[in-house]
Amino acid sequence: MSDTPVVPSFGAAFRVWLRIGCLSFGGPAGQIALLHREVVEERRWISDRRFLGALNFCTLLPGPEAQQLATYLGWLMHGPAGGLAAGLLFVIPGALVMLALSVIYATVGAVPLVAAVFLGLKSAVLVLVLQALLRIGRRALRGWVAWALAGVAFVALFFFAVRFPVVILAAAAVGALLPGRFAPGGHGKAEDGTLAAVDAAIAADPQRATRHAASARIAGLVALACWVLPVAILLPVGGAFADIAWFFSRLAVVTFGGAYAVLAYAAQEAVERYHWLSAPEMLTGLGLAETTPGPLILVLQFVGFLAGVRAPGVISGLWGGVAASVLTLWVTFAPCFTFVFLGAPLIERLGDQRRLGAALSAVTAAVVGVIGNLAVWFALHTLFSASAPLRFGVFGFDAPVLASVDPVALALAVLAGALLLWLRRGVFATLAVCAGASVALHLMGV
Repeated sequence: MSDTPVVPSFGAAFRVWLRIGCLSFGGPAGQIALLHREVVEERRWISDRRFLGALNFCTLLPGPEAQQLATYLGWLMHGPAGGLAAGLLFVIPGALVMLALSVIYATVGAVPLVAAVFLGLKSAVLVLVLQALLRIGRRALRGWVAWALAGVAFVALFFFAVRFPVVILAAAAVGALLPGRFAPGGHGKAEDGTLAAVDAAIAADPQRATRHAASARIAGLVALACWVLPVAILLPVGGAFADIAWFFSRLAVVTFGGAYAVLAYAAQEAVERYHWLSAPEMLTGLGLAETTPGPLILVLQFVGFLAGVRAPGVISGLWGGVAASVLTLWVTFAPCFTFVFLGAPLIERLGDQRRLGAALSAVTAAVVGVIGNLAVWFALHTLFSASAPLRFGVFGFDAPVLASVDPVALALAVLAGALLLWLRRGVFATLAVCAGASVALHLMGV
């Protein structure tokens, strides 16, 4: 009797996706690791080869790669219904928590004690981003060419302000030109030689992939219509909600490199162009997003909430925030389903092509540089209250004003580093300790 894993029922998979959605703390790095442990290592539903191929494709897409990866894996097992379930369950638990935290912040956020809690969260976030950089770097950077590509990506973004899409597309081109340097890893079999469940199902039923591809195209077009409809309705009306719908829809298609790339672009536009919130509030939102399960990109829900709360018009205040929060979620995540359902069948059909796999692996290497750029950005805004732009022609960067260092934030960041990197404590425990330490320092008058 064969011990090859059997593709689970929709109900069994649904329960696992719900479990993942409730436990996916720690941003994309932790979420990808959780997905791998649940569906590859423990249950052998998906092979390493298919998992890494899906990951590289989702990294290439604009938007949150972990949520798109869950959608892709759900589609592999149960078609569009499975992809929709996996993607939604990855988001909904965290979105509900984020909405509650946004309401609390909008109503009592100015209380000094609450501000102390948020300072602890913001300081811990910096270390969480650094930890993500180390984890993804270990997985993505194999060989000196990959390391060089990550370094070039960082320099291009931080010192020359090159746009994210240009960096990502250039990395894909390098991978395609040098396929031997970016060979994708993984295979369809476990160490004992048995096939993973999805690989075994495709081997036994070669038409399975074709059926899933046809229905995925329909689902992708439906998701596209659901995404475009509210934007088309709101744009002619104008006002704050039209700006929210247009900005986050545009964000969904121009920000490549995963959730960290989205956050850097969103922070710049929401703070400096639309003035929906301040830079410290953006970091507070990221700290709140780190306390919730689900995609780190849920920080955009916080941004939309504050924009709605402060918007003039008939719908304003907390109800305006709730409406803007739902609108932000809709136009942020509907494109994710569109991209996955339309693109995943093509990746499955072409995944064995050497140059395509290398291009996707090169993109993953470049994302390490993207995360490095974000880590520096967060450090500047968390540890220092002022920075000075230095420009030398096309070369330039924002240098911190050393005298403006915040000693409390620095001490809390060191504490977070000790907890995460040395004592190996979990994300939630680290955030709780740093928030508690910040409150204690506040009560002591520090």
